[in-house]
Amino acid sequence: MRRVAALAVPALVVLAAEPLYVLVDTAVVGHLGRTQLAGLAIGGSVMSFAVWLGTVLAYGTTGRAARRFGAGQRAEAVEEGVQASWLALAGGLVILLVLEAAAGPLTRVLAGGAGDVARNAEAWLRIAALGAPGLMLGTAGNGWMRGVQDTRRPLYYVLAANALSAALCPLLVYPAGLGLTGSAVANVAAQTVVGLLFVRALVSERVPLRPHLAVIGRQLALGRDLLLRGAAFQACFLSASAVAARFGEAALAAHQIAIQLFFFTALALDAIAIAAQALIGAALGGERVAEARHLARRITVAGLVAGAGFAVLVAAALLAVRPWFGADAEVYAEARHAWWFFVAMMPAAGVVFALDGVFLGAGDVRYLRNLTLVCALGGFLPGIWLAYLLDFGLRGVWAALTLFIALRLAGLLLRLNGDGWAVAGAVR
Repeated sequence: MRRVAALAVPALVVLAAEPLYVLVDTAVVGHLGRTQLAGLAIGGSVMSFAVWLGTVLAYGTTGRAARRFGAGQRAEAVEEGVQASWLALAGGLVILLVLEAAAGPLTRVLAGGAGDVARNAEAWLRIAALGAPGLMLGTAGNGWMRGVQDTRRPLYYVLAANALSAALCPLLVYPAGLGLTGSAVANVAAQTVVGLLFVRALVSERVPLRPHLAVIGRQLALGRDLLLRGAAFQACFLSASAVAARFGEAALAAHQIAIQLFFFTALALDAIAIAAQALIGAALGGERVAEARHLARRITVAGLVAGAGFAVLVAAALLAVRPWFGADAEVYAEARHAWWFFVAMMPAAGVVFALDGVFLGAGDVRYLRNLTLVCALGGFLPGIWLAYLLDFGLRGVWAALTLFIALRLAGLLLRLNGDGWAVAGAVR
């Protein structure tokens, strides 16, 4: 467990830095009013597409780099990061162009029509999209560094960038008088800085920096299954925001508070998954299958304990939500509707995120893809739209999210008890 902790603790700080900044951002914007907070909820949900795509790239890179590293091929592991960074830069530029072209129609659809919420969301998104290339480069950098079990440098890079952004946000929103726009500018500053720092790290490794289409092609082939899996997640969370918006501004603002806290806890729990990716990938790359199986069991227990701990913290946090975010009485009442579903899902979520890391490190992405698609299409999406049709309010939204976690837990435990995931070798 010491090896898990040595990788997970620095990764925890890296993972927590971004959602902690988003929580600060939400708190700052929350004092502008419910319309601005609802606009941030819509714009942030769209921008999470770039975060998702970057995370997909990072996860694929970590698994491939970890197997190379476990087989004693460190230079080749870093070269996986070079190719992932070229792919990240191209993806970031495409995201930027698409979001600039589609910001207006997309935010109006998610907000349920034109109005102040949609206008605020569009203005925020057009600026925030400029940070997509840096964001993507940062996630690719995190991916290869985790694969070679270097979680210290990413810690310094991400903390520096997010500290800059956390300082800029309240200054730009209030003294500078930029309002919601100031929040977007602060986001772009952090993402650009972190992307440049990870590029500098690659240059310092003194490996060839030329793009190799064959390696990029193999990464894209691996990414195909991860993209489909990630698309299912995005459909779920975008649907959650869209349905919450149709229950009114107060419900959407409350959902923004709850979902950002969920993302914070999820990414914090994901620190165990990152350690799992690096250790499982290295063990299988070095053909130590028995070690990989033992690690998988220990990581599952660690995920359960961490999830239970977060359940206690989330339950206690309910009393603090209102003063943190300046929520009015109606928003606070709506937040309470979601909260106990949030608490109930946490122990299961801890195990789910830990096992995701195990199977990502093993390169068992096809099974993860299929499981996520089944749980999303057969469980979450029917549940959340039924909640809308039956007017269950925010309770229905969060009941569907809880069902999604429960279905994934069952499928992951079933896979863990089989033999199909533990395939040895430097490349799967």
